[in-house]
Amino acid sequence: MTLLKVTVGELLEQKVNEHPDREAVVYPELNWRKTYSELNSIVDQAAKGFMALGIEKGEHVAIWSDNKPEWLISQFATGKMGAVLVTVNTNYRAKELEYLLKQSDATTLILAESFKGSSYLDILREVCPEVDHAEKGKLECKHLPKLKNIIVLNDKTYSSFYNWHEIMEKGNAITDEELKERMNTLHHDEVINMQYTSGTTGFPKGVMLTHYNIVNNANQVADSMNLTKEDRLCIPVPFFHCFGCVMGTLATVAKGATMVVLEHFDAEKVLKALDQEKCTAFHGVPTMFIAELNHPDFDKYDLSHLRTGIMAGSNCPMEVMKDVMNKMGASEITIAYGQTESSPVITQTKPDDPVELRVKSVGKAHPNVEVKIVEPGTNKEVEPGVQGELCTRGYLVMKGYYKNPDATNAAIDEEGWLHTGDLAVMDENGYIQITGRIKDMIIRGGENIYPREIEEFLYQHPDILDVQVVGVPDPKYGEEVMAWIILKEGATSTEEDIRKYCDGKISRHKIPKYIQFVDEYPMTASGKIQKFKLREKAKEILGSPQQ
Repeated sequence: MTLLKVTVGELLEQKVNEHPDREAVVYPELNWRKTYSELNSIVDQAAKGFMALGIEKGEHVAIWSDNKPEWLISQFATGKMGAVLVTVNTNYRAKELEYLLKQSDATTLILAESFKGSSYLDILREVCPEVDHAEKGKLECKHLPKLKNIIVLNDKTYSSFYNWHEIMEKGNAITDEELKERMNTLHHDEVINMQYTSGTTGFPKGVMLTHYNIVNNANQVADSMNLTKEDRLCIPVPFFHCFGCVMGTLATVAKGATMVVLEHFDAEKVLKALDQEKCTAFHGVPTMFIAELNHPDFDKYDLSHLRTGIMAGSNCPMEVMKDVMNKMGASEITIAYGQTESSPVITQTKPDDPVELRVKSVGKAHPNVEVKIVEPGTNKEVEPGVQGELCTRGYLVMKGYYKNPDATNAAIDEEGWLHTGDLAVMDENGYIQITGRIKDMIIRGGENIYPREIEEFLYQHPDILDVQVVGVPDPKYGEEVMAWIILKEGATSTEEDIRKYCDGKISRHKIPKYIQFVDEYPMTASGKIQKFKLREKAKEILGSPQQ
């Protein structure tokens, strides 16, 4: 497959030329519908607005919002006028926001007024008290010396901030020719998107992604789902994450299909959108699919148009995958695996892969992508069927971490291989199973235990809705196994019942010594379960290691 050498802006324009009147985007909740031609006109106006603000090519523009139409417009507008879009996690609070804005050297911040009961403006004021007394476009913030422009996504008039309407108006000061000239200076190999790793461990790092990285990854993701312009893809996953803005928006545009967008995830709203908009495809992390499948009104909705989509973001339990195929009718659902540093998808199953492979593996490497499994800590390749660390090389590997050469060199070796930190096994045919994070592995009395194996087994218990397994300190064995379990509604299984279920079916040393029943897990906003927080919580609950 030939790799595309186009920018994000050029990708959109190609589709406008191919079918200007095809529906590009629908927001069912807002009744906001735009054809490719209409979307492109709005994008151009916003791009010119950003230029009128004085934003230069290569400048960093941060966006902190749920999946509003303006987020989508900003993604393609920056893609046309060359600013680097820095995506901000919707869960961030003051310290995290300050860290990201400072580390990224963002000159402009686009933000929603509030999200899920949190006032983003109040959080911004905490980080930068000067904002209320500044002149528009001339912010001087002690802690954030680079930040100059604040754009709020509403129609209110502020003395210190621009609203979105003002940015669109400002676009009138720039001609179409000036925008075209700017577009012509962009190169597909330049950085256009920066995402901060979700920080399940340590400080988040700014992953620099180019047009070439994300346009091609999006195109190959779409190919792996057999997506065409006839498809309608429901996107309830957050845009700030690659799942939303590469595998979602860009993958749809790569094929000229229709995006059906939800501002944020709500199981019933997803079911409603799938029904009303006759969606053929949908994305989600496992917890989203679990919430949809278990919704009390699930049977009310017509999902007969569903065909494909992607389940990704964290381990995809086999039972959930089967339910999505059988109960939701998405018989061609695919599993994708990757990370932000690889733009993000490395491997993906195909719609025509045997069901067994689609539930047990994360598929094979995409075209134009190399994958190898090595002994952790080395570059020595292991035999098929032997577990090791997954490494990848090709067009998809990031430019590096922003202003962090040490971390970049630790992640990408001299031969260009990205070391993922994930444990995996590859079979003779190239199909890959992810068996865990190197850091998640439990070592009990010298035995290596992989949480994924125990989780997959426990998912089959009729009372268990979700389960996460972690290692906890133990004076005798070094570590012991602890299972954090969410039971299905009305289920009454006890710790003893769970252990009895395991007895004789999995090795004795793998049976959880500790079981904790919970209602939810600590998660990142992109749906990744933060196992390190479960380990910290376990230490609090268990106190000093048990004798």
